[in-house]
Amino acid sequence: MPPSPAAGPTTAGLKAVEGHRPSVLKDSRPAVLLLHGLCANPLELMPLARTLRTAGYVVDAPALAGYGVSAEKDTAASSGGQAPVTRFEDWLALALKHFDALASRHEQVIVGGLSMGSVLALAVSLRRPVAAQLLVSTSLHFDGWNVSPWRRLLPLAYVPPLRQWLSFREREPYGIKNERLRAWVAQAMVSDHVSAAGADSLSAASLYQASRMIRFVRAGLPQIQAPTLILHASEDDVSGPRSVQELQSRLGTRADQIEIHWFHHSYHMLTLDNERTAVAHAARDFLLNRVPVAAGLQPHPLASPTPLAHRHHSTEETFHEQHA
Repeated sequence: MPPSPAAGPTTAGLKAVEGHRPSVLKDSRPAVLLLHGLCANPLELMPLARTLRTAGYVVDAPALAGYGVSAEKDTAASSGGQAPVTRFEDWLALALKHFDALASRHEQVIVGGLSMGSVLALAVSLRRPVAAQLLVSTSLHFDGWNVSPWRRLLPLAYVPPLRQWLSFREREPYGIKNERLRAWVAQAMVSDHVSAAGADSLSAASLYQASRMIRFVRAGLPQIQAPTLILHASEDDVSGPRSVQELQSRLGTRADQIEIHWFHHSYHMLTLDNERTAVAHAARDFLLNRVPVAAGLQPHPLASPTPLAHRHHSTEETFHEQHA
């Protein structure tokens, strides 16, 4: 005869309950996983990462082998610092590994990225429940003003025998409008074959895998419902406004949960260029409003969101527009 509800839990029931108890308490501070761009490295994300850490977030900006390049001079000088290109499924598996490590320790995990890193962040969102998304210079389309008109022939380079040895050299302005920073990047690419803005060339193999990942993400956009911040340059030399328009129209996120900022004095590398501080502050303020850090855990008094009326003032020459 089965026990009545008043008889109390059985031994099996107690074991089942105990099996669902968390073994450790999770950190209540939200964590942020930031993903660098294709054939690039985490250096391009450091200004953003510093600002988010100051605001109280735990930030992981890993280097992803087979997707990025090493920032070490001795490695870069010999081969561009890039390990053999792996499949985009391997890139996603690495990103998910880092996400899962953060999720095991933190109650909420945010994903974000720059350029192709934003596309990879969207791929993570298709596989995991993310608290929010930070999408900077998202490259769903390579249609910026500095992209060669010959790009339409790029699929010819994806034929298996060709994509193993073809590569395409980066050219000025390297996604950077700031002339002094651009000159430093150009010098680093000549001497080290890699800079904070990435490698001096992109292999056809890496571009092919990126194109596969873009198709995967574009097909899944309606499934993604996380609050989303989209930051983009009006003069983006790599990816024009079409990427933003597609995100805005096809993401499953509610319209009131999508925030868009346009920057008018920078190119593709928003996290490094003229408006890097405004970019970092926009990301910080969005997260403090959507996925806030508990008041007692904020390590710095500047961690509170900047009032909207004052958000565009900084020591940089900057003006950008915000659209809900």
